[in-house]
Amino acid sequence: MSVLVISRSPLPEKLIALFRQQLPDQDFRVWPDVGNVEDIHYALAWQPPNGELAKLPKLKAILSFAAGIDHMTGDPALPKHVPIVRAVSEASKLTMSSFCAAQVLRFHHRLDLYAEFQRQGVWKQVPPRDMSETTIGILGLGVLGLDLAQRLLALGFPVNGWAKSGKPVDGVKMFHVKQLVDCLASSMVVVCLLPLTEETRGILNASAFAAMPKDSYVINVARGGHVVVPDLIAAIDGGHLAGATLDVFEPEPLPADSPLWRHPKITVTPHTSGRMSSARVAGNMVELLKQVTSGAPLQNVVDWSKGY
Repeated sequence: MSVLVISRSPLPEKLIALFRQQLPDQDFRVWPDVGNVEDIHYALAWQPPNGELAKLPKLKAILSFAAGIDHMTGDPALPKHVPIVRAVSEASKLTMSSFCAAQVLRFHHRLDLYAEFQRQGVWKQVPPRDMSETTIGILGLGVLGLDLAQRLLALGFPVNGWAKSGKPVDGVKMFHVKQLVDCLASSMVVVCLLPLTEETRGILNASAFAAMPKDSYVINVARGGHVVVPDLIAAIDGGHLAGATLDVFEPEPLPADSPLWRHPKITVTPHTSGRMSSARVAGNMVELLKQVTSGAPLQNVVDWSKGY
């Protein structure tokens, strides 16, 4: 049994070395050096080239480096009979949640405003916000959204949740799929953690921003395709939204001529909200591979009826 590590762009050599160090008896092959395709039963995939996974006739499972799978669903030859297992670990949840919480706290405590006062040399206090007045709306209550909700509740923020299932979550005011406007209207900060599907593409648009309260804030750490950028800029420049933090874009890297780079009320980060060290990534993927090969029931498997 062999494992193929496959990515369109070269992965860090340190990462490959860590795989082999942690599982020295496992035969890891790195695309395009596939060898005999009959040997390969598992693939660790990040942006695999179209058609390559379909060439592996004995493939038992595809392990996605990311919680999202849109980096491979554009492949028309993707073997959908092979289960895709998403990498969702405690470390990845903490990394994403801490990033989002940092942006929430930055907005809540008006740190951008105070940074501007510092640049101007102005000593000025503004009225503090009460946490009870800063409701956080989380779009997408999967494993990452649930983890963020629990951490924000522990900090004292009220939390709204919008999810297709609408299942109750302790401490969270839940909104079902037809109540998006209601969720947005009662959220001072909206955090997007949705999978990118046909239904969610462009979900953060002019109508969504208009539904949000005045001086509210947007955080997108899901996929760039969720945000209609001209609508976001118009909502901020028009004085309705206070600003936004964007970690994901379409396309990536963000082009140098994008107005997002220079907008004073938009924070741009280079798809780093869930980024972890090579050691952490290797540990997560090795643990996931052990679980998948142990014969135990698979978790975080893509449901093609939902698209994620």
